[in-house]
Parts: sequence; C-alpha cells; structure tokens
Amino acid sequence: MTRTGWHVDGTLAASYAAGSASEPDAWSLEKHVESCGACAVRVSAAVRGGAAGPALADVRAAVLTSVAAAPPRIGPAARLLWAAGPALRGAWLLALVLVAAGAVGLAYGADFSGARPVLLTLAPVLPVAGVAVSYGGTADPLYEITASTPGGGLRLLLTRTAAVLAVSLPLLTATGAVLPASAGAPGAAVWLLPGLALSLAALALGSYVGCRAAAAGISVAWVLAVTVPVFGPDTAPTTAELSEHLARLLSGPAAQGGWAVGAVLCAGLLVLRRRSVEFPAFSTYSGF
Repeated sequence: MTRTGWHVDGTLAASYAAGSASEPDAWSLEKHVESCGACAVRVSAAVRGGAAGPALADVRAAVLTSVAAAPPRIGPAARLLWAAGPALRGAWLLALVLVAAGAVGLAYGADFSGARPVLLTLAPVLPVAGVAVSYGGTADPLYEITASTPGGGLRLLLTRTAAVLAVSLPLLTATGAVLPASAGAPGAAVWLLPGLALSLAALALGSYVGCRAAAAGISVAWVLAVTVPVFGPDTAPTTAELSEHLARLLSGPAAQGGWAVGAVLCAGLLVLRRRSVEFPAFSTYSGF
C-alpha cells in the first residue's frame, strides 16, 4: 500500500475491522476514508459484519444518547484557545512579552542606545520558537488525537502558526516603533517578511527532522548570520556596526525580495511535504 493513489480493498478492511492491521495501514486507512465515500462504506460494512459489530452498535447508540442529553461544556473562547495551540497558553507568550518589555526598559530605563538593533536581532526568531512549541508530540498532549481528525494535520499546524504570528508580529513591531532610533538601524517593520520566511522555513524543514529540531537549527543559523560578520578578532561589535549589518540583511529591495522568494519557496515545499504532517505514522520523526 502506498500513500497516494490507492483504495481500501476487502483484505485491508477486514484486518482493520478485526484489529490486526498494522499501525501505518490503520492510520492511512482512517485518513483516506475521510475523503473517499466508497472506501468508507466498505470499511463500515466490514466493521459491522465483524465480531465487534453488535457491540459497536450498542456503544454508538449510547454515545449518541449521552451527547444529545448532555449540555455543551466547551464555549467558543475555550475552543479558540485550544485552536491557538500550546504557544499562546505557555511560557512562549510570557517570553515574548518579557522581550518586548525588556527592550523598552533598556531603552528608557537604562538609556541603552542599542535596544532597537538587539530587538531586531531577536524578533525574526521569536515566532519560530512559537511555531516550535505549537505542534507535535512533544508539545501537544492531544497531538495523536488531533492529527488524525479532519481538522488536524496541516490545517491545524497552519492555524496555530497564524495564531503565533498574529500575536508576535504586531507586538514586536509596535515595540520597535516606540524605541529610540539608532544610527544606521533599519525601521521597526523590516523584520516582518524575514520573520515570516524563517517561520515557513522551520515548518518545511520540520517535515524532515521534526519541528523543534528545525526551529532550533533555523534560530541558530539566523543568530550566527547576524553576529559572526560583525565580531572582530579582538573586539565586540558596536551598536553602529550591528545596526549597519542588520540593515544589509533586512532592508532594501534586494534583501526584502530575497526574503519574499525564500518565503514562497518554503511555502511551496511545505505544500509538497504536507503528507508528512497529515499522515504522522509515515513521518520518520514523530515530533512533527
């Protein structure tokens, strides 16, 4: 059986109904019948005709009765919070607020002129960190359940990524805007496209090595790209040197165009690799 271009045959349906199908085959079958009516009918008939058929019918009737009688327990706010993912319920959100508040405190409390360059160094990778803790077996205790539902997989991953970006982009941009301008430093909003591109790169790379490993690699690569060129052999970089280097990385048509191309390429790769998100049993790294 392959991932695409197949249908459930009688043998697989019977083994699934008997509980003897392998885990990858069972995961694949369950995902396939969500969009294939003919195979869904075949599997349903196999389950009803098996030894567990009568018991399953009783369970189904009991569940439907209890659902109809029970009052709704989860309101819209709770559902929205769950969909937003672990990042907006945990330490990442606190870290994001602390970075923004720390930058303002350094600028106006400690009179540190390099607050904006430092913020622009951290800003592109903060959404990447949020993406890393938004999806996967190590981040979400309900991952195995949600990944197998029609709303799971790539759809849920993109929903949670959008939630991370919706919180981090305006907060960090507004923080950069209120910080004092530094000589040679780029504008407060120039990091938005690079931040999006790095987040998409983490998602695409995560389909190969796992979301957390990908986010860590992307973050380390960005920090090295920012810091290594401005560190001299004997002296630490000045605020002006850091600002000028950030301007070369982030500002101007060439830099922004490069980030835009990178974002499009990463988005395309993510679409091509969507099966690694939608079929977790086939993924080499279950952390994604």
